[in-house]
Amino acid sequence: MNKTELHNSLAPAGPMPRYVPSNSSSSIDPPSSNVGVPFSRLRFGQLVIVSFLSFYLNHVPFTLNYVLPGILIASILCIMSEYAEIHEGSDVPKSMTPPTIEEIERSLQSQVVPPGEDTSDDDDSASGEDVEVVEKPGLIWREQDGKSVLVPSFYPPKSSKNLLNRPLTMSEVSSHNTRSSCWVVVESHVYDITRYIDHHPGGWLPLTNMAGKDCTDAFANYHPANIYKDMLPSFYIGDVTDSLDGTEFVKEHRAIRQELLRRGLFETNSYYYYLKIVWLSFLLVSAVSLTLLGPSKSFRLGGAVFMAAFWQQLAFIGHDVGHNAISHKKWKDTTLGIIFGNTLGGISLGWWKHSHNVHHIVCNSVEHDPDIQHMPLFAVTDEIFDAEKLQEAGVYDDEKQGFWSTYHMKWISTDVVSRFLVSNQHYLFYPIMAVARFNLYIQGFIYVATAWSQDAWFAKRFQKLEFVTLLGFLTWLTLLVSSLPTPTERLHWLLLSHALAGWLHVQICISHFTMDTYHGHAYNGPQDDWFKMQCFTTMNVDSYRWSDFVHGGLQFQIEHHLYPRLPRHNLREARALVKPFCLKHSVPYHELGFYDSNVELVNGLKSVAMKCREYGLKGVGGFKESQIYEGLNAIG
Repeated sequence: MNKTELHNSLAPAGPMPRYVPSNSSSSIDPPSSNVGVPFSRLRFGQLVIVSFLSFYLNHVPFTLNYVLPGILIASILCIMSEYAEIHEGSDVPKSMTPPTIEEIERSLQSQVVPPGEDTSDDDDSASGEDVEVVEKPGLIWREQDGKSVLVPSFYPPKSSKNLLNRPLTMSEVSSHNTRSSCWVVVESHVYDITRYIDHHPGGWLPLTNMAGKDCTDAFANYHPANIYKDMLPSFYIGDVTDSLDGTEFVKEHRAIRQELLRRGLFETNSYYYYLKIVWLSFLLVSAVSLTLLGPSKSFRLGGAVFMAAFWQQLAFIGHDVGHNAISHKKWKDTTLGIIFGNTLGGISLGWWKHSHNVHHIVCNSVEHDPDIQHMPLFAVTDEIFDAEKLQEAGVYDDEKQGFWSTYHMKWISTDVVSRFLVSNQHYLFYPIMAVARFNLYIQGFIYVATAWSQDAWFAKRFQKLEFVTLLGFLTWLTLLVSSLPTPTERLHWLLLSHALAGWLHVQICISHFTMDTYHGHAYNGPQDDWFKMQCFTTMNVDSYRWSDFVHGGLQFQIEHHLYPRLPRHNLREARALVKPFCLKHSVPYHELGFYDSNVELVNGLKSVAMKCREYGLKGVGGFKESQIYEGLNAIG
């Protein structure tokens, strides 16, 4: 078969829809006019960085030997920034083109099952009769190690012994929604993954939260192509007849992901991260140099400012690594993330992944999402403490006076301390964010100490490495701070560096705190499918392109939640497709500037605080029965 014949044969077997919004003329960002032309749009932000670095390097009390390398680094930073982001806004990025026909042909040689070939064993049918499970698969774009590959949409099992041999409905599937009986639906195919739950690399919680649901989109956005071929077939038990696959809305929003894959936008641009390595190195060296060699307290506290910037920017890399969005290989991203992220940043990647995986699946669920369960400090919604609303949802316990958190595995109840804190949360928010990083250090060590009970897969592979790296962070940070001349200056350095790094926590909170919350699990039908739920519970921060590095991809939180493995530098292109699609279908697409986002956040916290003052909280006793006391004493 020649290339033309192969190309023609692919089209009817699995036509790939190309998403073209109907209102593209008014809503889509225009394609970049300078694709392939470097230096044609040197951004204002880069000029500011270079100017600041030049001023700084010429005024610190160092010799010319320090100044010249600094200027060189600044120049490299500027140049690499242009090359790293040169593809943004293009239709087909020049450096990241989709697979060629030759690549498609090679990928299909060992994957397509010839029509009529019997893949079942002779004597392992559940009914004692041979069951025909072979079908000529259509083709679909998927992602493998960051590359777009065109593969069969379904791989039949080699054995038919697990097949139920009857049509299934979503109602029946929904009854298998526990850890001991877990069925999921992927592209109308039903898989019984009960025996795999404890071996899942992402932990058992994400699977139990999707049990009994159609997880087609969640699965596609968290798993590479080889999982569909190598693992899913052994769990296949049948097909459902009433999934959402055939609805126009679902077909159209899935076509957006197909278009992103067709363009090759899941592939990471290495230049982008070369830039980040240079930038982070400069921030860290500047922080340490000023802290150790600064001639005055002002210079040494300047080191704290640079350290805060370093931690904030490093966290964005950790976020990318945690989603396997750099190398797209779990082992590589996780190992490098722990070695460098834990050691230099002090925040456990394992703890973050354990929490964040659940957050993405059940975003803003009152009972299930750990990212909005901040009692007794904050209540994102009054439904967290309003007994009547919790009773209406069927999750309130009269004896415990609260609800059960499936993530923390404990009762979240209210008390007199909670009432005071929540009633004043709009005043306390920023001060708490200024010291929130210290709590993350503690959470990391708690997670490492208890990883076996929380996530056995992770503990078996990374528990010791996590402990060593977190201990390494505490060691170098202690030595650095102890080099400062007085205890007062050491305290000022710690508080300043951590307070400014708290900008990161504010960025995270504004993405979800003011958005819709709900009880239980989503993905129950067309009213709350994957795409709609991400838009209901997530918001963007409108930003200039030159300031994207300040937000680290968190400003495109809607697109990130829809396509978590999409590299950060391509989220702006995804936005150009997602936003007009939302407008077309009247799906909320909430996007505010950073200042307005903070105003909305504070107003939201204040509104809940006022309701808390109005409703009151049913306390369960004195301070020793409060969650603060439990937390300080590691109870529960």
